[in-house]
Amino acid sequence: MKPQVKVSLILAAVFVLVVGGLLLLTGRDDAEPGSDAAGGATDSRLVRDDSRLLGERGSSDIVLVEFLDFECEACGAAYPLVEELREEYGDRVTFVARYFPLPGHFNGERAARAVESAARQDRFLEMYQKMYDTQAEWGEQQVPLDDLFRGFAAELGLDLARYDADYASDDVAARVQRDVTDGVSLGVRGTPTFFLDGELLRPTSAADFEQALVDALAE
Repeated sequence: MKPQVKVSLILAAVFVLVVGGLLLLTGRDDAEPGSDAAGGATDSRLVRDDSRLLGERGSSDIVLVEFLDFECEACGAAYPLVEELREEYGDRVTFVARYFPLPGHFNGERAARAVESAARQDRFLEMYQKMYDTQAEWGEQQVPLDDLFRGFAAELGLDLARYDADYASDDVAARVQRDVTDGVSLGVRGTPTFFLDGELLRPTSAADFEQALVDALAE
């Protein structure tokens, strides 16, 4: 592993410990009433045909799925770790992002619609990164930030007329909700929630997270 990746993983251990604490506090490991555990790597609720990929498909069959909320601070803390893991393993592992905006985040669903609208112009990854890179500036605000997100679209050079139409469309809203529905059916109760090769991932450290990928690739 590259030295800079090792350093980043050590720093990211703080994130994993925080998330571990959230797991204990929220009890999100317990499925919601009426939900079912993931049925393995082929469970279509984990990855749909239109699910958004971070980068290209990996050369192996290993898939890491994250249910995320762009306004979630823990997701923002996880973001650098995921990026480092993508840099190291992205040629072998497929990284999938699923929208799961939480009701308590005023602009979480708006952010998801903005990212999905960008995805329809083949700029998913750029808008995904933009949301996390700027999260500290817009997160936790209790006013609509549609204009801010439209500004991000302009910065990325998107066709704004098309972006506006997609952002306001029932189709994009339904696309985000389908991810949420899949997550709820799998027992997802908070973010970030990760599934590796069809199994819920419960790392206790950044090293555990990486080792899980290594072990999966070795099988």
